[in-house]
Amino acid sequence: MRIRPDRDPPASKGTLDMKKEKLFGQHFDALLEPDEQALLDGVARLCRHTLGPAAAATAERDVFAWDIFRALSSEGVIATAFPRDYGGTDARQVLRIRMLEEIGRVCSASASMVTGTDLSSRAIVAGASDAVKSALLPRLCTGEIQSAFALTEPGAGSDVRGLATEARRDADGYVVNGGKKFVFRASVADWFVVIGRVSPDMSGLIALLVPRDAPGLSLEPDDAKLGWFGVPIASVRLRDVRVPLSHRLGEEGDGFDLAQDALLRARIGHAAVALGRAMGAVEIAAAYAVDRHVFGKELGGHQGVQWMLADMATRIEASRALVTLAAQKYDRGDDDAAMYASMAKLHATDLGMQVAVDTLQLAGGRGYLKDFPLSRFFRDAKLNQIGEGSSEVHKTIIGRDLVRRARAAERNPCLRDGPLTDY
Repeated sequence: MRIRPDRDPPASKGTLDMKKEKLFGQHFDALLEPDEQALLDGVARLCRHTLGPAAAATAERDVFAWDIFRALSSEGVIATAFPRDYGGTDARQVLRIRMLEEIGRVCSASASMVTGTDLSSRAIVAGASDAVKSALLPRLCTGEIQSAFALTEPGAGSDVRGLATEARRDADGYVVNGGKKFVFRASVADWFVVIGRVSPDMSGLIALLVPRDAPGLSLEPDDAKLGWFGVPIASVRLRDVRVPLSHRLGEEGDGFDLAQDALLRARIGHAAVALGRAMGAVEIAAAYAVDRHVFGKELGGHQGVQWMLADMATRIEASRALVTLAAQKYDRGDDDAAMYASMAKLHATDLGMQVAVDTLQLAGGRGYLKDFPLSRFFRDAKLNQIGEGSSEVHKTIIGRDLVRRARAAERNPCLRDGPLTDY
């Protein structure tokens, strides 16, 4: 990763003193190797000098923020999603969540470019042929080209059983028909990872790699949305789109596993971004509490404000520990990594939304001003609760698993023998 010089430029009037301690602890950095810490330090400098100062302008219009994407690419942040054999750094999840916290503290669009690259390219990394990997991954790694992940449909999202996009096998490959919705970066993608069903029985899922200029592929205009400006979304239509066998990712029937792995990583990423934004919101709210004076003393001198800040900071640190655990489980390949990813995503994104509400409330009228960062944080926080499975979906996933495992789990020693209905 190409990072900025080890020394920060001299502080000028109005700039932050970078030698000051951060409000939230960097204790989780102890899990990182020296080279990983260097990557994280580079990301912190990028946030400080580029992403943070540009965040407000990025959020003005919902057009793809090319300057931000190029900065992330040139600094090697995009490359962390790709294998070393193709020019990437193949970063562990324990590093990626720290990076996403840093970026999420300042700019949702920038964070989305990092998580979105991982989401859209993961199936290519895992399932493409060596020839396709050699042709695409080095260029995706540098940001020369982009891919997009096309899973959700008008009638199917978190429940993939509702997918209706059809891939019909013929002598030369597949003919694809269907429609995809909520495709991030569709308007700038060079390639689309399309998840569909193999006809005629439509029982198995398939992942196909489709170029932007494929005959029969068309894009709808970008959808207007509430927040996360800088990374537009659009719908994709596929009408008799021909895809050669060489552009199938994995085997027929592998589409579900490829999609699930990409979504698992994205869920951990959503959790980290939500926590980063929550950390940034508390930093801003605490600074405001020091600057603002009410009833004869600092706002932060009032017990009620201190309690608000204490509650938010404590819950954020607890959630950071859960997200770190989920990342470690993914890196180790633990069987329950997906369940902990759901827990981390549920807890961190719900907390992130609550912190956005509470910090804006603490800032009062200034928090509601468009020029004040908390109004942007407030708008952006909601999507983390929805994207890659809503909070309610993850509650169902976690609850079903607990009930299933309870049938065979160790019995609590406080209970006597026999069914509990005998009590």
